Amino acid sequence: MLHLALTQLVEALRQSSVSPVELMHAVLARADATHSALNALCARRDPEALLAEARAAEERIARGNGRSLEGIPFAVKDLEDAAGLPTTFGSRLFQDAVPAERDSLQVARLRAAGAILFGKTNAPEFGFTAITKNLVFGTTRSPWDRERSPGGSSGGSAALLAGEVMPLVTASDGGGSIRIPASFTGAFGVKPSYGRIPRGPSEFWDSLDTAVYGPITKTVADAALLLDVLSGPHALDAKSLPPAGVSYRESLRIKAQGLRIGLSLDLGYAPVQSDIAACIEDAARVFTTLGHRLEAVSGGPPEMGVEWGLLGAYQLGAEFGPRLAGREADVTRALLRGVEMARGLTRDWWGETARKRARVVEWCAALFDRCDVLLTPTVPFDPPPAGGPFPSEIDGRALPASSAGSFTIPFNLSWHPAATVRAGSSRAGLPVGMQIVVPRHREDLLLQLAHAFERERPWQHWPKAV
Repeated sequence: MLHLALTQLVEALRQSSVSPVELMHAVLARADATHSALNALCARRDPEALLAEARAAEERIARGNGRSLEGIPFAVKDLEDAAGLPTTFGSRLFQDAVPAERDSLQVARLRAAGAILFGKTNAPEFGFTAITKNLVFGTTRSPWDRERSPGGSSGGSAALLAGEVMPLVTASDGGGSIRIPASFTGAFGVKPSYGRIPRGPSEFWDSLDTAVYGPITKTVADAALLLDVLSGPHALDAKSLPPAGVSYRESLRIKAQGLRIGLSLDLGYAPVQSDIAACIEDAARVFTTLGHRLEAVSGGPPEMGVEWGLLGAYQLGAEFGPRLAGREADVTRALLRGVEMARGLTRDWWGETARKRARVVEWCAALFDRCDVLLTPTVPFDPPPAGGPFPSEIDGRALPASSAGSFTIPFNLSWHPAATVRAGSSRAGLPVGMQIVVPRHREDLLLQLAHAFERERPWQHWPKAV
């Protein structure tokens, strides 16, 4: 039953052709069978407690009181609180953390919809890299090829979803952390508009304002279902958006027509693996068969990999600096180096970075004046080795500082919704993701286009390696 998409599984539970108890037994068995291969779950609840909740869900369904996600097991990225489980951030600084006393807003909404918290998914330390490994739980591996990484920072979640271990996972994206692992594992991943899904509660104000929650799923309809459950304002998130005023699942019934679709294979600065570029060009032509106009986009926004990384390190150092003092040996060298570099940031540097980010927004505004949609590669290269590193060049051309995030970071900085769909396969037989970007707050259009592409190029094959 774990081969089913989330929407199919929800319907099977509703019709009682599958029971929540059967489903929980299947997830428990699959989690055990794949753990040594994937190392994607870093904490899990007691099986008896999980089965008790599954029996309660079964009774609610039998009484006709089942909720939209009744009986669906889910796992939470270990950068996010889930009551009863510790949040370690993949760091030795929090290795002995006590279980959280309350859920994140996202987890609370999933539980209120009837989903059953199963455990936590592995993440790189503080989500600092796009390769999922840390000093606490070790290295997570891709279900497509155990020698490769599923990406990050939502790599544990993506590996469990693509490996058909967990039907529902949480993820977050501050510079590509949903789209990169979704691309590497052949899943559908959505970074919504900033504020679409409320974040928190938190004792720390997010001044970087690039990170969002969003779904990694098997299908577009699955993501639409989750966006309907998760979207909407909350008083604890001052930056959360008002209600969208649409049902995302219902919006899939609408067929977008006659759009101007821009295609950029480099955003003006990013080298791309030649077979990936060819795959994206081929996939983009699907939209011409659907009645849209495809045109090349030249140039791109300023490349901000260094600035984005330093801003993140500055905020991380401010938030967790008191815990880090005297324990520098307990964090990864890359994270420590970033935090130390960020200590030297000046007012002038911050001002120039703010002006550069404004130019990213200006470029996006001009782009969406002449195009309705933008297509790009999601990641410019195949998944790296499980323990890293990322490549430093492609075909003799040096990669920019943004590396794996070359195509994703700009739209975190500009707050535009973006998704990755499986466009095909690389020469290595690994999934290739195509990124779709739309104007702010148009998740409905984003899902419609991804759904239309999915119908033309269904991505039903999932890895059988584990």
